[in-house]
Amino acid sequence: MILSEILYKISLQAVSGKTDIEINKIVFDSRQVERDSLFVAIGGTQVDGHQFISKAIELGASAILCEHLPEALNEEITYVQVENSARAMGFAAANFYQHPSKKLKLVGVTGTNGKTSIATLLFRLFRRLGYRCGLLSTVQNQIDDDIIPSTHTTPDSVKINELLADMYQKGVSYCFMEVSSHSVVQERIAGLHFVGGIFTNITHDHLDFHGTFDNYLKAKKGFFDQLPASAFALVNTDDKNGKIMLQNTAARKETYSLKNIGTFKGKVLACSLFGLQMEINNQEVWFKLIGSFNAYNLLGVYGAAVLLGEDSAEVLMQLSDIQPPAGRFEQVVAKNNIVGIVDYAHTPDALKNVLETIVDLREGNQQIITVVGCGGNRDATKRPIMAEIACKLSDKVILTSDNPRNEDPMDILEQMQKGVPPLHFKKTQTIEDRHEAILAAVKMAKPEDIILVAGKGHETYQEIKGIKHHFDDKEVLKEAFGE
Repeated sequence: MILSEILYKISLQAVSGKTDIEINKIVFDSRQVERDSLFVAIGGTQVDGHQFISKAIELGASAILCEHLPEALNEEITYVQVENSARAMGFAAANFYQHPSKKLKLVGVTGTNGKTSIATLLFRLFRRLGYRCGLLSTVQNQIDDDIIPSTHTTPDSVKINELLADMYQKGVSYCFMEVSSHSVVQERIAGLHFVGGIFTNITHDHLDFHGTFDNYLKAKKGFFDQLPASAFALVNTDDKNGKIMLQNTAARKETYSLKNIGTFKGKVLACSLFGLQMEINNQEVWFKLIGSFNAYNLLGVYGAAVLLGEDSAEVLMQLSDIQPPAGRFEQVVAKNNIVGIVDYAHTPDALKNVLETIVDLREGNQQIITVVGCGGNRDATKRPIMAEIACKLSDKVILTSDNPRNEDPMDILEQMQKGVPPLHFKKTQTIEDRHEAILAAVKMAKPEDIILVAGKGHETYQEIKGIKHHFDDKEVLKEAFGE
């Protein structure tokens, strides 16, 4: 594509060189540069892409998009200066791939908890309704049955547009996409056209990146501020911040709720370890998903589907037969009826939701044994809070390693231990090795007891010192159960 076409509608501060040159690729990592690439230099907190402009030119880049022009300009290279390189790259990528987000219906889901569940449930629902669908999620990116591994909750803007273009070429009608707070701040969704946005909730998370809760809230709200008037904005008003998301959006404002008045109103009628009976807009339905947190997810999915023009009765019928996403309250039952539950809960609120659900569902003398850790190189302030929640809502707790990444696992566990109330010292132990921790939980469990293994959910690896080792909580549980 010609560079001038790639720069269409991007606000330019300065241009040096020709804009009628052919560009074959847009990259922001100099290691991926090929001949006739447009290299985008993006400033970062750890690495500044402007430092790699010379390297990109050596490797064959014919054009540079940047915020600061180099002191010495190469006469054979075109330099384009913009105010915000990351934002400009989003619009450039959309132009380069010929605006695929406008050719299919793209729905974004944001919030602290529930993003993956809602996006995945919508993907499964709309496939059942007869559509070809795409999914961009924490667990995986998917085009119908084709699975593409996922490395970020929200990919970079070039990758998003490349995936959306591929989806359109393969006949996809709908794409359901998780929108992380990082992606909003880092302009990864710039240039995308959404037909709808969904807000689940917002609780304590990612303060290591955003600094303050207010900044985190503004990042989530930033997604809704960008929605066009033709889109819908569907928010959970049982979260007090739901209405904040709607303050400045041009989109059609819609709500869902279990406790308040909403466009889509739900009520939990019965809940067990096998499912959930709900009333949604005066229709009673039994679902295979479990817990009040899933009641919100189901309500959000139902509301979005109806807003997208689907028949409400058909939506509920199809939803009633859908299984929960991998690693979300996923059960493994032993021969002696010990119930293992694997869940991605890695924030204080998510852990509290899952444990409160288990507390409500347990019967008689069933013990709740929780195995939980916290990830390294992430928000450290939540570590003692997670341990405290686990102790207050469990009969026994094993603190263990999660994905320590580049931190010492014992340093993380010592921070978690600070949250253990003195009253609960005796029922809490620390086992650094996650495999051993899960085996220990199974050994101490009696028939009918419930073991929650929290934090990693769908993940099939454990990241230690930059290396991902195979590790699957569900596999380890099955092994410990003798299966």
